[in-house]
Parts: sequence; structure tokens; C-alpha cells
Amino acid sequence: MTSKAEYLGELRVKNTHLQSGNTYLTDAPVDNHGKGEAFSPTDTVATALGNCILTTMGIKAQAAGIDMTGTTAKITKTMAADPRRISKIKVDVFFPENYSEKTKKILENTALHCPVLQSLHPEMKKEINFFYA
Repeated sequence: MTSKAEYLGELRVKNTHLQSGNTYLTDAPVDNHGKGEAFSPTDTVATALGNCILTTMGIKAQAAGIDMTGTTAKITKTMAADPRRISKIKVDVFFPENYSEKTKKILENTALHCPVLQSLHPEMKKEINFFYA
């Protein structure tokens, strides 16, 4: 098993990563009967895409001796109705420095092949943008 999810009541779930014991909470969003006091389940999906992009680029950068420390991702999730679902995830990646064109191409190609991006439904819109200092 990878994780355990425990319903705590009032639309809150405690999630535990079994290998490390780390936890996080999710809440239903305000627009869907919740308090919005934590990430919603769909927030975690959108955030996972940004995390995956940063992690896979970090693996590639580390192997190539490139320092990506300080790189950030700003993630925007758009919801749709009927059925309620994520219709679009936008990820803007901001690098703290400008790299050579070769390095940019390597990092961007790596990001666009991260496992989470490859796992999302093909009808969901995904917009990934890269910005260099």
C-alpha cells in the first residue's frame, strides 16, 4: 500500500503516507458544501501535477549538474460542472535563472513527460508555461 485515507467527519479526510508517516488533510471546497480549510481532493490533483513537473525536472537537472534550487510552480485549477470535474490545470514554472537553450529544451521536455501529466484524462486541458529570470 502507498497511503491510507481516514474520513474524520465534516467532509475532512486525513491522508497518511505509509512509508514516511507524513500526513495532510483535505476538505471539501466552499463551493461544494465544505469549509475550504485545507486542500480539496481536486486541489491535490492539480498540485500533484506541479509537484511532478518540479520533481522530474529536478531529477534530470541533478543528473546534469544543473542547480534548479528556488524554481517554483504556480498552479491554477479550473472546475467544470455536469459532471463536476477538473476541466483545466495551468502550471507556470518560474526558474530563478536563465539557462542555455539546450538546458531549457531538456528541462521542458522532461516536464512535459512527467508521470502525472501522462496520467491525466486526455480531455482535460493542460497548460504548462516556463519563465526564466
